[in-house]
Order: sequence, then structure tokens, then C-alpha cells
Amino acid sequence: MKGILDSIVIGGGQAGLASGYHLQKKGLRYLILEAGNQVGGSWPRYYDSLKLFSPAVYSSMPGMKFPGEQDRYPRRDEVVRYLQEYKRRFQLKVETNQRVESVEKDREGFTIRTMIGDTFHSRTIINATGSFNNSFIPNIAGQDAFKGLTLHSSEYRNSEPFINQRVVVVGRGNSAIQIAVELAEVSQVSLAVLRPVQFVKQRVLGMDLHFWIKLIGFDTFPFWRFRKTGPSSSAVNDTGQYKQQLAEGKPDQHQMFISFYEDGVIWPNGIKEAVDTVIYATGFRPQFPYLQAIGALDVEGKPSHVAGISEVPGLYYVGMEGQRSFASATLRGVGKDAQYVVKKLLHYLDRLN
Repeated sequence: MKGILDSIVIGGGQAGLASGYHLQKKGLRYLILEAGNQVGGSWPRYYDSLKLFSPAVYSSMPGMKFPGEQDRYPRRDEVVRYLQEYKRRFQLKVETNQRVESVEKDREGFTIRTMIGDTFHSRTIINATGSFNNSFIPNIAGQDAFKGLTLHSSEYRNSEPFINQRVVVVGRGNSAIQIAVELAEVSQVSLAVLRPVQFVKQRVLGMDLHFWIKLIGFDTFPFWRFRKTGPSSSAVNDTGQYKQQLAEGKPDQHQMFISFYEDGVIWPNGIKEAVDTVIYATGFRPQFPYLQAIGALDVEGKPSHVAGISEVPGLYYVGMEGQRSFASATLRGVGKDAQYVVKKLLHYLDRLN
């Protein structure tokens, strides 16, 4: 049993650390609970070659500039180091290996229990596990009969296990393209898509796309005022490399297959093709089962909130895709959302006192 805190932050990735930063600035008693053995959220588990879609100059969190040459696109391991240093620099209060199992609510606030048997008490909660904590795999006919390997892009690390294989990557977004292009160097690879891949130029008039997005205000436009879920786009950021690779058939594109069979997939024209591996780059869905008991989720299991403010008093979110703006789920966006949420949280605490 631990003393009551002003706020418990669930999740020690970019959203959780940004929340901790703003809670600490306001002098609140808080603790960040991270399910893994280190801070960084999902970043340490992403594939080896992952690069940010925004340059370093647009990838900083509050109070700490992303280091190094500012026009480059940082790699996964650089982001992990940045988040670890962020925690160290601001001496943020984090407990690792604390996966939340259940949340209860009463007049005093919330009781949070973790899977290792610890119990925490807090007047508020910021759920900062983000939008990328639950991989989504579509249900496709015949998939149980397929004898090959299927995996989600969250399980992919590098191309080495797939050398000389026939691989199909399902998806048309940035991760699908990055993985498929990498695999095409060592394998025969196809993208299986519902619609052809669309590209957006990474650089316009010599400047990165994010310069123009910020200049016109699109990055922080309050989409949440017009609908509960923010904008999403499957357009691929490209300097020209990816478009050229697809034009050369490395990888090629196919209309999404209609079903599996034992040895592979069946394309829309009825042709069966033997396939070794299918990789689903089909995104993620939020999953917060520990919030079900307090009435925080809708009938589809999605959080009921407006701009990160839950319908359950004292519960907040940071890091949700489209939470308040186009940038909400990014390194550059979580800080502003955390600042907004902590301001609302303070008003709530003032009303309790």
C-alpha cells in the first residue's frame, strides 16, 4: 500500500515522459508506471532500420532539444537514447516492470494494481500508453490453414531471417513501404494493398514537409473540435527513393489477396501463389482493458474522451492518434498535449480541494 499521489501516469514512452515533465513542473506528486524494463514505450521494439518521418529539428520534446545534425532523420536507437536521457535529465519518477492490471475508482480517486502485485493510489490518472500498444491483424479467409509464417510489423526486426523467401507485406503506409523495400534487397517481395500506394514529397522547395506543415498551422490544427478522432493518412513520406523502388518492382504491388491456402495466398484473379511469409503492416488499435471496469471505454473498447479529457472525472489521455492535432501521437506533439491535459488536471484537483 502506497500513499496517495496527485497523478499516476500509465506508460513510460514519449507521451508518459512528456506528461511527467509537465506534472513535475507544476510541483505535483506523480509516478510513471512503465510495463517494460526501460523507458521508451514501443520504440525499443520497433524494427532495426526504422527512421523518423520528421527531421530532428521537428522531433524534440518539451525542455530538451533532439541532439545532433538537425536536418537528418533520426533512427530508432537514437530515439531510444533520447528518451532515456530525457528521463535522466529531468529525474522523472518512473517505476519499470509495472504493467497495470486493473483500475478502480471511488470518492478518493483511483486504485491501480499492477501484475507484480503492487497497489498505487492516485487522485488522477493520465493514460499515456498511446495508440500503438495493440497490433491489428485483419481476419482473412483461410489464414488458419496457411502453413507459412505470419507476423505483424511490430514483430519484424530486420531482413536476415527472410533471405531468398517469397514475402508478401500487407499494407500501404510508411512502415509497410520501409519494410518491403528493405526486404526487396534480399527477397522476392510484393505489397498487398486495397488501393495503390500514395506518396507525399518529403521535401518541397528544399525544405522538409514538416516545415510547411508547421508554417501553415496544419500540425497543430484542432481537428478534435470537429470530430472525436483526428486525421489519419496512409500517404508515404518519400524523397523519391520509395516511388522509384516500386516503379522498378522492388517491391511490386498487388491488389490485396482474397484468401490463404495451405501453401500461400490466392489473388483476386484466382491465381494461387506459394508464399513463405506474410507480414501485416496493418497498424494498431488502442487497447486499455484495465479501464473497462470504470466505464472509460465505449462499446467498441475505445476510450471515450474529447481532446484527452475522459468522460470519467480525473482520467486523462496523452499520446492518442489525432487526440488534439495531426501531431498528437508524435515526439513533437505529445508535449503540447501533455501541457494541455496537465492544465485541465490541475483545475480538477483544485475543485477537489
